[in-house]
Amino acid sequence: IGKRDKMKGRAIVVGLMLSAVLSMQSFAATEIGLNLNWKYAKNAKINTGKAILYTSDSKNPKKITIAVNAGHGTKGGESKKTLSHPDGSPKSTGGTNGKGAVKSIAVSSGMTFNDGTTEAAVTLKMAQALKTELLNRGYDVVMIRDGADVQLDNIARTVIANNTSNAHIALHWDSTGNDKGAFYMKVPSTPSYKAMEPVASHWKQHDALGSALVGGLKGVGVKIFSGGSMEMDLTQTSYSTIPSVDIELGDKASDHSDATIQKLAKGLADGVGAYFGK
Repeated sequence: IGKRDKMKGRAIVVGLMLSAVLSMQSFAATEIGLNLNWKYAKNAKINTGKAILYTSDSKNPKKITIAVNAGHGTKGGESKKTLSHPDGSPKSTGGTNGKGAVKSIAVSSGMTFNDGTTEAAVTLKMAQALKTELLNRGYDVVMIRDGADVQLDNIARTVIANNTSNAHIALHWDSTGNDKGAFYMKVPSTPSYKAMEPVASHWKQHDALGSALVGGLKGVGVKIFSGGSMEMDLTQTSYSTIPSVDIELGDKASDHSDATIQKLAKGLADGVGAYFGK
């Protein structure tokens, strides 16, 4: 091989190595476990897992932390139940657990998309894309589930978010099969539910964050279901003391390709920016 060819080969290798280095992100990562002294923590039944805090290396940090919660993905999650509400009152609407249920499944396994992919796998992929988008914009991110399984139930996830983050976004797809579009789970209008703490002190924040996220998704061309919300009594919002939303990004018939995931990540991050004004 001639000298020129060798130099050309080295240049290509160096170029590929440089490209790989530039594409890598080196964000500081810290494990976070559930502190049983935190409010409501003792109501959790599955609590041995760890969330991961990623700190942005942006030159313009927002100094805002977002808890990104990839729905489902807890082995054995359906074998245990937790109090639906902190005060032990029954659920005011149906859902995964029926109306009137005092105890709810700790973590449901989720649905399966029409192509055979599990919801848990797609929500993790979505969470990873949203994490990257938020970090690049200067937000810090708590990844509630950073792998295929995390031993944290819905209460543990919420309590970790309450004590580490400025907002909590749980990612889901609905179980219907008509590609109906994205929406958020809105706090029910039931007076007794809205009067229950911590819902009473935070439901307006939940709804404002949900509206902002739907607005961000709509802005990038994501199909929106109906008015963009559906009333639902959730364990998550029943225990949340920060702005907190379950966002449904479509249903089992919806596209979840890489391109769509990236568009959803951009829209959600735009919604976060709109909510915080940053």
